[in-house]
Amino acid sequence: FDAVILRRAIEINSVSGICLTKLDVLDGLETIRICVAYKDRNGEVLVDAPTDADSYQGLQPVYEELPGWTESTVGVKSLEALPANARAYIKRIEELVEAPVDIISTGPDRNETIVLRHPYA
Repeated sequence: FDAVILRRAIEINSVSGICLTKLDVLDGLETIRICVAYKDRNGEVLVDAPTDADSYQGLQPVYEELPGWTESTVGVKSLEALPANARAYIKRIEELVEAPVDIISTGPDRNETIVLRHPYA
């Protein structure tokens, strides 16, 4: 998950909330990595996304590792019913991208969705 790029997209497009899809594919992973910055060729850490495509050449992602979860999230219908580490992952994404997660999909079917805030309300 690239939080740096998403935060930039949110800033540019005035996004008020995001949809986190395919949470269920992370089930069973021991750790989950989130890109929180980039490191350039000189070792300088960049916490903001570059503004032009050429600036990405030679950048390496800087990851923050979060503990995964062994429980299944498939079909879970509420935030409270998600594993604690999944909730911590969602909270960390919200902190990093500076926008709330409004919708979480927990499976391939459209009814496998947690709506935290209706996007058109």
